[in-house]
Amino acid sequence: MHIDFNCDVGEGLDNEHLLMPLISSCNIACGGHAGSVEIIDKVIALAIENDVKIGAHPGYPDTANFGRVIMDISDEELQQSIEDQLTLFKERTALQNATVHHVKPHGALYNLIAVNREKAMLVLRAVQAVFDKVKLYVPYNSEIEKVALENGVEVCYEAFADRNYNEDLTLVSRSQPNAILTNPEEIVAHVSRMAKESKVLTVSGAEKSIKAQTFCIHGDNENVLNILKELQQKLT
Repeated sequence: MHIDFNCDVGEGLDNEHLLMPLISSCNIACGGHAGSVEIIDKVIALAIENDVKIGAHPGYPDTANFGRVIMDISDEELQQSIEDQLTLFKERTALQNATVHHVKPHGALYNLIAVNREKAMLVLRAVQAVFDKVKLYVPYNSEIEKVALENGVEVCYEAFADRNYNEDLTLVSRSQPNAILTNPEEIVAHVSRMAKESKVLTVSGAEKSIKAQTFCIHGDNENVLNILKELQQKLT
């Protein structure tokens, strides 16, 4: 069994040089919720150096709220923003002769397209406008998964190593005190159950079926390095 670990990076924390040796794929902010040309270039170079798969991480163009709040903008504005972010990212990777392996939307946009088919189609159109062939990192049994597969786009199922789940497989809101996991041993058990048994233990104590091919550990988790080291040691 191969377990892929990914991190959201390029978001201004400047810890990518520590994360890259411990992960196998990354999601680089494209200037919407965070990031800049200089940061994108730097993180792409680090990913190449560490043989880490490169992904684009577009989000709502809302740095004030870090892309974690649904914006009240038109569908046309949102699609154009996503296309602009992806186009910039595609251009920056091409300058370093790198390949864009996947696209993973960020934050509120990621959560919205998991449950909203119309917005999922909008994001898919934006991705297809920029890339001929690219994978989408998606949550299992989501609307974005369904529309991607219906349109011949390859998906990679993503689960969250450091987040708790509700019974409907949505993530527990960050406004709740039990949303984020920081204990490495607890996270190892969480990931191991999902990887080996295709089950996730929800906050209510129920076990639910889930598919996961890649596991996200957030780069801004206060304990991210210890978590990644523990995962590498226990699950390699």
